[in-house]
Amino acid sequence: MTMVDTATLLEDAANRIADVSRADLQIMLRRAALMLRNSGSIAFDDNVEEALRELSGEFGKTRNDTVRFIVREWMEKNTYLPVHELDEDGDVDGSA
Repeated sequence: MTMVDTATLLEDAANRIADVSRADLQIMLRRAALMLRNSGSIAFDDNVEEALRELSGEFGKTRNDTVRFIVREWMEKNTYLPVHELDEDGDVDGSA
């Protein structure tokens, strides 16, 4: 659910507060609290969010770390950022 959807639900509930059940109100408030807690993140469409969840699991990273990784990689490959250089004396995985 996106931030706009949650805001619309909360506004609607505020307009008809007498008709909203306590359980529904609790759910809406918890969703709003979660979104506020994660407000530093970007909301994507559902299919993009699902792909991010899958990638995060594969990478063993959080959603936000995965987004940072993808953006950095894209910016490096499109020359918006300098390519991340390895230290010549540093350890690397694999072999040549």
